[in-house]
Amino acid sequence: MADTPIRDLTTIEEFRQVVDLERAIWGYTDNADMVGVPVFIFTVHRGAVLLGAFDAADRMVGFAYAVVGMKGGQRLLWSHMTGVLPEHRGGLGYRLKRAQRDRALAQGYELIEWTFDPMQAMNAHFNFAKLGGVVTEYAANFYGESTSALHRGTPTDRVVLSWHIGAPHVVRRLEATGLGARAHDVAKAPVANRTAIDGEWLRNQHTNLDITERRLWIEIPTGFTEMQRNAPELALEWRLELRELFETYLAKHYRAVDFVLQRDAGFGRYLLARD
Repeated sequence: MADTPIRDLTTIEEFRQVVDLERAIWGYTDNADMVGVPVFIFTVHRGAVLLGAFDAADRMVGFAYAVVGMKGGQRLLWSHMTGVLPEHRGGLGYRLKRAQRDRALAQGYELIEWTFDPMQAMNAHFNFAKLGGVVTEYAANFYGESTSALHRGTPTDRVVLSWHIGAPHVVRRLEATGLGARAHDVAKAPVANRTAIDGEWLRNQHTNLDITERRLWIEIPTGFTEMQRNAPELALEWRLELRELFETYLAKHYRAVDFVLQRDAGFGRYLLARD
C-alpha cells in the first residue's frame, strides 16, 4: 500500500476514471449527485487539486479532489471528495490526505475544509485522531436527498471539518506524538447523551442539553450504515438526536476537537471543548 503511486490528474481520460470511481465507491445511481468531467476540467485549470492513487497495473484505485474556496476573506481548499476502492483501503486514504496537504502547503494555503457525516464513527476517528481536524459548524441536510446507497434513508446532515494544516496540534497528530482525547484532564468530562445497548443496537437513553463544564462528550454508535439499512427508524432517531446535540452545544461556543473510538463496545465519543 505504501508503494501505491499518487500523482496529480490533468487529462480528460484521468477525469473519466475518477467518475467511474465515484460510482464504484459510493454507488451513485444519479449523475446529479456526481462531479462530472467538465467540472474537473475547468476547476483543475483554475487551481483545484485532483490527486489519483494507482495500483501496480496503473489502474486508478483512489482519488482526492479539492477546489479553491474563501472563508472570511481567507483562501482555502475545500476537499469535496476523497475515496478509495474497498479492496485498497487500510492507509491509502490517509496517504491521499497527506499528499493533499503537501500540495496545499506548497501553494501557500493554511486551511483545508470538508464535510463528513458525524454519524460515521470510522470517518470521525480518521478526521480527528489521525488528522487533527476541528469542527465548529453543523449543516443539516447539507446535500439534500442522496441516491448513494451509503447515504440513502436519512437527511444528509454533515459537520464541516477545519484542517489547519500548519498548526502545531495537526503536526503532532501527523507525527503521532499527541496524547489526544485520552489525556487525564478530559477523562472525567460529562457525557451529554447516556446510551445503552438495546437488543442489537446502541440507543440513546437520555439527552442533557444543559452541561456547562468546559469539556463534554457526545456518543454515537458504530455501524451506522448497517443501521440505516436494517433499522431505518432508529437511524433517523439517531440522526435527529445528534443534530440537536451538536447544534445546541456549537451555539454555546463549544467545538468538537477529538474523537475516541471504542469499536469493541460499539460506540465512539466526540470530545467538545468550549473556547
